[in-house]
Amino acid sequence: MSETSRLAPRRGLYFEEFQVGDEIESVGRTITEADIVAFAALSGDWTQIHTDAEYARQTPFGERIAHGLLGLAVASGLAVRLGFIEDTVIAFMKISDWQFRAPIRIGDTIRVRATVQETKPMRRLGGGYVTFKVAILNQRDETVQRGTWTMLVKFRPDES
Repeated sequence: MSETSRLAPRRGLYFEEFQVGDEIESVGRTITEADIVAFAALSGDWTQIHTDAEYARQTPFGERIAHGLLGLAVASGLAVRLGFIEDTVIAFMKISDWQFRAPIRIGDTIRVRATVQETKPMRRLGGGYVTFKVAILNQRDETVQRGTWTMLVKFRPDES
């Protein structure tokens, strides 16, 4: 979309500043073996497809792959780094229709593309829901994960 940079220059956008169709894309982050081992230790998920090279060689992937939830966690961090939700997000409310479409391999560089899909004021909550269509893309522009994220974002403070 032509408005890809619209959200990028400012930090902490308020609910009223989000328009359906606005899009933003993060920088990339390369997934390493250390990331996978650290995530396995943190989560307790030592599934062999992620941690056993000999086992993984025998799978359809032919190698170890990252945990799907590791990809989602890194994507969340990449979105925060963009700054547009800094100090204005009240809560991350929902992840919907999340799909793990392709593996994230050691050495893949992933990035996040988020497009505003819907806005809904929630006066009693002091802000509104902003729903983003989110795609995690690899270095070949393949969508490896996708779905929607809904966040509760503050209203702009009264200037009075």
